[in-house]
Amino acid sequence: MKNDFDFIVIGGGSAGSVLAARLSENSSFSVLLLEAGNDDTSPFIKMPAGAVTMVPTRYNNWAFETTPQTSLNNRIGYQPRGKVLGGSSAINAMIYARGHQHDYDDWKSLGWGWDSVLPYFLKSENNQNFTNSLHNSSGPLFVSNSYSNHPIADAFVEAGIACGYKHCDDFNGEDQEGMGRYQVTQYNGQRYSAARAYLEPIRYRANLHIKTKVNVAKLIIKEGKCVGVETIQGDKLYASKEVLVCAGAIKSPQLLMLSGIGDCNELEKFAIKPIHNLIGVGKNLQDHPDYVSCFSSPRTDLFGFSVPGAFNMLKQTFRYFSNGTGLCTSNFAETGGFLKTEPHLERPDIQFHFVVATVKDHARDWRTSLKHGFSNHTCVLRPKSVGTIKLASADPNQAPKIDPNFLSHPDDLTTMLKGVKIANSILQHPIMQQFKPDSINNDQNLADEQLIESIRNGTDSVYHPIGTCKMGLSTDKGAVVNSKLEVFGIEGLRVVDASIFPNLIGGNTNAPTIMVAERCADFIKTKWHKQ
Repeated sequence: MKNDFDFIVIGGGSAGSVLAARLSENSSFSVLLLEAGNDDTSPFIKMPAGAVTMVPTRYNNWAFETTPQTSLNNRIGYQPRGKVLGGSSAINAMIYARGHQHDYDDWKSLGWGWDSVLPYFLKSENNQNFTNSLHNSSGPLFVSNSYSNHPIADAFVEAGIACGYKHCDDFNGEDQEGMGRYQVTQYNGQRYSAARAYLEPIRYRANLHIKTKVNVAKLIIKEGKCVGVETIQGDKLYASKEVLVCAGAIKSPQLLMLSGIGDCNELEKFAIKPIHNLIGVGKNLQDHPDYVSCFSSPRTDLFGFSVPGAFNMLKQTFRYFSNGTGLCTSNFAETGGFLKTEPHLERPDIQFHFVVATVKDHARDWRTSLKHGFSNHTCVLRPKSVGTIKLASADPNQAPKIDPNFLSHPDDLTTMLKGVKIANSILQHPIMQQFKPDSINNDQNLADEQLIESIRNGTDSVYHPIGTCKMGLSTDKGAVVNSKLEVFGIEGLRVVDASIFPNLIGGNTNAPTIMVAERCADFIKTKWHKQ
């Protein structure tokens, strides 16, 4: 492989796949995409239900762990992140949610208001069901209604409506609030990851080079400019124009710090030569805290293990391969809702993901996962708790210290408590009782003090870490990149992934990450078109 390119993209996930595809549209650019994981050839990636083989395991997954969480009774949390071409979009629940429109108006001072970002959501989207001013049907990313329509998932929505909450037929429409079905990044019942959407159709391009199983050890910086990367194997690869870090909210700040960009006082502890004192690197970690209520049920058409269940899965597998429908196409979290815990709130502050399986401890509690049943996730959409990513050592093979600091702010616990109580009222409605649920958590009808203890014992990530290389103004001492995602103080270097979000949006983070990369690709092409 040659060692000099115009652009080097580090990380082939939701952002990196987009950047590599868009930049290589210009045949005069040579683009190298480096991915630490495998190519995305596994059949368990294409089959949506195959996520169960990856999320709770190390298969295509970094499977990070957090530091002990003080407000979660010192439990160690779990942070699955995709380690494969396509990144976390290859192992996630495929939910296509942009967040609330006003979330982006919070970024308006940086030039990232709703009117600025909507064109890039549209540019990426190929929606199979909605055709209106808020949707597009010609982008590379296929989005569709679910190809699995389990009656219990619809019953959860019906129960929510019966409890007085309104119906929402499009969580990406004018009004996000309500109960409804999620749209998913699928086509004909198969997962459409960022890699499949953006890279698979254009891998033939002579100016695009994709290398998997390549882990970057550090950036090469000379006289204040990033000129390339050094891999763990010791290879040096050079970029004449820019290096684009797209390794995600955990790995991107780690790579910057390993390269001498960060809080110099912290770097010197690991004998890392400081290159640029940028104290915001690794700070501002935010993630949606999530509590899961689990129920067993005698319904053997739900995920689980039994003789009748095995026969049902054989039928479902046949349906999947014959017409791309049925339970094997399920993203597990088929329905849910965005609700307000108080009526005066401007935006929903909690989100539900209703899952057609008993998912406890990220499906790592296999005894529970074998039971037929269902679960409901309750997550706090705009937590006030803020954490950090810090180095554990100067060894790039060692995971950093991940501290989301979940529920450390008392308001987050208050919101979670209200949200779980709303969820319980829906789950206890007669519409849900027809499925004869039996609570695995034993968290129904508890006094607040007891329910708070259950929340502390059960809360963890819903897989939306952001903010650790946050975008901001030059006057913001905690900012790492400017509004065009260029790293302050280092020429030729950008960070392009969810780590640049200044704050959490009210929803799943995959679609917004793709939007960020689409927009940044235009920034880059505009800059180099002029030179």
